[in-house]
Amino acid sequence: MANFTNQDVMKLREQTGVGMMDCKKALVATDGNFDEAIKYLREKGMASAAKKADRVAAEGLVKCLVSDDKKKAVAVEVNCETDFVARSDQFVALVDNIARHLLTSNATTVEQVLEENYCDDADKTLKVLVAEATAAIGEKISLRRFTRFVLNDNGLISSYIHMGGKIGVLCEFRSDAEQSDIAELAFNVCMQIAASKPQVVSIADVDASQLESEKEILTVQARNEGKPEAIIGKMVEGRIHKFYKEICLLEQEYVRDPALSVKQVIADVSKKVGKDIAVTRFVRYEMGEGIEKRVDNFVDEIAEQLKNIK
Repeated sequence: MANFTNQDVMKLREQTGVGMMDCKKALVATDGNFDEAIKYLREKGMASAAKKADRVAAEGLVKCLVSDDKKKAVAVEVNCETDFVARSDQFVALVDNIARHLLTSNATTVEQVLEENYCDDADKTLKVLVAEATAAIGEKISLRRFTRFVLNDNGLISSYIHMGGKIGVLCEFRSDAEQSDIAELAFNVCMQIAASKPQVVSIADVDASQLESEKEILTVQARNEGKPEAIIGKMVEGRIHKFYKEICLLEQEYVRDPALSVKQVIADVSKKVGKDIAVTRFVRYEMGEGIEKRVDNFVDEIAEQLKNIK
């Protein structure tokens, strides 16, 4: 008996965009190993690189808060059960308060910060603040994650919030230029990150094992396409260049002018202001990414469609 469920088939279909029959075949071929099934479909040229965290399946808000001097910033995600509550004034105020606290905190984990005394009321911990909001609102509320940037050099941290808190971005820039001279560039790069989902800043930041895995997949793809061995190496090299343009921020096409790369846009502004500008790190939060949504009758519908798939 195959070591997977109808839910696995549905999940694989959602992540790869491949039809249910082919998803089931991939899971059969890999004995239910989900990651291997994704790799199998990619090698067959049927799926692009799957992003495991792409499924947005929880409600809540992402908030970004930057200090007045633009040297400290925090991105935080707080979850609730319904979009109705996520848009309520009470929940929005709670998220704002949590973000303000995090900006002053030195905690590095959610567990640590929840045990801290709340910045506006030392008589209660942040855990109590969240518990009180849960009781008042009537839904489960959880502080899911946060990232804090502290810049101890010249430059600034910029932020961008998209769709009223569905996506949040922080990006750090180091430069001796005046903050006012690079603020517009910084904001536009944050918008780029929100729209194009880069994984790393530059080619140098790509994980070696990820790169080798990608080369292996692309090589198998080329062979399955019947390409001669003599040209496969060059084909893979070209496709790796495309891979870099997808995952590396500086290599991406600039969303506001696709004729330019992000790297070129930064170089142009750097030349204009007469100072070097470097993107040193970024974080992109998408509300609910990676959280499984409760599945109701849809599973039964999928099961019915799978009955005749051999």
